[in-house]
Amino acid sequence: MTTSMRLLVKQLAQMLKHPGKEMVPSHPRVHKQPSGNDCGVFAIAFAVALCFGDNPSTCSLLIVGTFIGLIVFWSSRTPKSSDEKPFVEVEERLANNHLPNVNDNALEKFNPVVPWPHVEGVEVDLESIRQKNDGKKGPPHPPQAGADNQQEIMQKQYVNFKPQEHIYPDPVLRSGVLGNFELKEPEPQGVSGGPGEGAKPFVLGPEYKDAIQASVREFGFNMVVSEMISLDRTISDLRHEECKFWHYDENLLTSSIVIVFHNEGWSTLMRTVHSVIKRTPRRYLAEIVLIDDFSNKVHLKEKLEEYIKQWNGLVKLFRNERREGLIQARSIGAKKAVLGQCCTAKAIVFNEGGHTQGQREAALKRQKLVVLISLFPELYNIKTICTVPLIDYIDGNDYTIEPQQGGDEDGFARGAWDWSLLWKRVPLSSKEKAKRNHRTEPYRTICTVPLIDSISGHTYDIQPQWGGDEDGYARGAWDWSMLWKRVPLSKREKEKRVTRTEPYRSPAMAGGLFAIERDFFFELGLYDPGLQIWGGENFEISFKIWQCGGQLLFVPCSRVGHIYRLKGWQGNPPPAHVGSSPTLKNYVRVVEVWWDEYKDYFYASRPEAKALAYGDISELKRFREEHNCKSFNWFMEEIAYDIPAHYPLPAKNVEWGEIRGFESNYCIDSMGHTNGGFVEMGPCHRMGGNQLFRINEANQLMQYDQCLKSGPDESKVMISHCNLKEFTEWQYFKDLHRFTHTPTRKCLDRSEVLHQVFISDCDTNKSTQKWEMNNILSM
Repeated sequence: MTTSMRLLVKQLAQMLKHPGKEMVPSHPRVHKQPSGNDCGVFAIAFAVALCFGDNPSTCSLLIVGTFIGLIVFWSSRTPKSSDEKPFVEVEERLANNHLPNVNDNALEKFNPVVPWPHVEGVEVDLESIRQKNDGKKGPPHPPQAGADNQQEIMQKQYVNFKPQEHIYPDPVLRSGVLGNFELKEPEPQGVSGGPGEGAKPFVLGPEYKDAIQASVREFGFNMVVSEMISLDRTISDLRHEECKFWHYDENLLTSSIVIVFHNEGWSTLMRTVHSVIKRTPRRYLAEIVLIDDFSNKVHLKEKLEEYIKQWNGLVKLFRNERREGLIQARSIGAKKAVLGQCCTAKAIVFNEGGHTQGQREAALKRQKLVVLISLFPELYNIKTICTVPLIDYIDGNDYTIEPQQGGDEDGFARGAWDWSLLWKRVPLSSKEKAKRNHRTEPYRTICTVPLIDSISGHTYDIQPQWGGDEDGYARGAWDWSMLWKRVPLSKREKEKRVTRTEPYRSPAMAGGLFAIERDFFFELGLYDPGLQIWGGENFEISFKIWQCGGQLLFVPCSRVGHIYRLKGWQGNPPPAHVGSSPTLKNYVRVVEVWWDEYKDYFYASRPEAKALAYGDISELKRFREEHNCKSFNWFMEEIAYDIPAHYPLPAKNVEWGEIRGFESNYCIDSMGHTNGGFVEMGPCHRMGGNQLFRINEANQLMQYDQCLKSGPDESKVMISHCNLKEFTEWQYFKDLHRFTHTPTRKCLDRSEVLHQVFISDCDTNKSTQKWEMNNILSM
């Protein structure tokens, strides 16, 4: 027996749970195929013969026999015209797990075959499935030497995302017919006519000024107002009118809500919990998991433990033994969401302290976004349809599996030929796409994000965020220094929609609010364990989802309010074990793992990060390789194609660092101003940040995505957002210690007494026009 035959026998033995040594293949003589192109037809004919108990060696008139066999087989499965419900018997049979004409004893001996690991668009970890099945049946078989390792190697080629398990119909938009999840009556007010009801602003008089300022310093919000507003207040409905008429399948996944907090104010935290419970149908809410990230506020101790008892275990509280930071606390929450719980959630919805869950079920509903359907219902009663799977390419040398080339953006292609009758594949045409109601993609690898509205930290009224299109819709984005941005929904995305309120693709999420199937989140490895405290995790999970086969969708009909911290908040400094620059280190880890050659653009925008120690990322790169994750270039061309139009790729830097007055201890400082503020002179602190600038080959003097330019009086220097072609008006002469403003032919000047930066006529004798740029490396 050849090596390939031995391997085949071994695979068949494992699939049939048959002892491999007792399985002896036979080689009957059969009619030979006349060419190298007929193997499929011959295989079908032999399979039909075996199904009907015939001897394949008797199949001489192959094609005739095949068609006769197929016709007989097909006619035997075709319902008679007298049958009223031809499929009821089959459905009942399947429901009861019974096969016709087979007794229970025979069924006990018939073990289900583990499916070959391919589901359209998703791959399966076959090894884990077999181990799971083996675990139910007893100890695993000892590994056999020899051949062997080849099968083990082949099994590990598959991406280990689990297959689609549930099939749901898509949501249906019925104009004028109120959706099945819509409230039939207005929700009751927390306090009738009380403060903040209907999300209206609540303003206190000047006598509360000191108390308000103190609460903002401690918590970042106006907690004086918050404590006066009901925890069950009503909120305004900011959704598009069309959202009220969507009808969803009611067999939705149950969800765990994970809420992370650290020294949060009482009413903002509890209003979040109340809002989730109030606006979520109980059947879908498995649990609310509160993760206390090492808070030291008194009201978050025994008072909180006693308060949540009113929900009889629905709300669970876990406390970290040290400050982990928002990123790792979320991963801890994902693990706590199932350990020791009485119910198992199928999805995880991440929230943060201070969020108010918005209209309807917010992210819980998940819109039944896009579903994987193996056979559409409308095909069930059509017997003349032949279905064909998409065929992936298995390399004959190393047995890696890749999608075939030649398809559209989803990899979909139609079968074709050239006029010499050679097989070809052509991308799915726009005409065919227009006929589809679905894209047939697996929902379990989709992460959904609600639209996030802004809750005023002063008055607690709710407003939509700005920066979107005419409907207020925006996609998540970034500039090349990794600052979070929002860009209007593009024409390309709008053309993919059938309705104005269906979910749309976004390159990135803001981070704090999203829903994801629990198993998929764990398959992705949760967050990078090397990310610390806060910052960059939203990009890391977004890139990982997109590049490794998932999708990130914004859901217009799901809205959640978010309170942004106010100026004057003293903040929560990172714990001692974290070290300096955790956010910048996080950014570096993300770009080093996911950005490929695009990381050069990050370092052009953040040159101080070039020498930053960011830790070991070998496991993350191995994950990306083993999961056949796509390149960042693919991601930029297919998903994030519109970002460079809003935030152009930065030019190469000429010089960068602090701009220090020559032989001075004062540096130019943006003072945190953006989009129109004036820069000033301040004591040099060598910490970068607001004192870190760069001048590039495009003659832009920049800080992050902002450029320095002359002010309206063409004297004082201000900072403003710019693209690649704007404010290209500076030159730096390093040997002369001079910056010149080319449009006015003047020089950069300063007054350290008045802390001002301006341009004035060039004078080689003026010491205040002399500068030096000194590199600053983050540690």
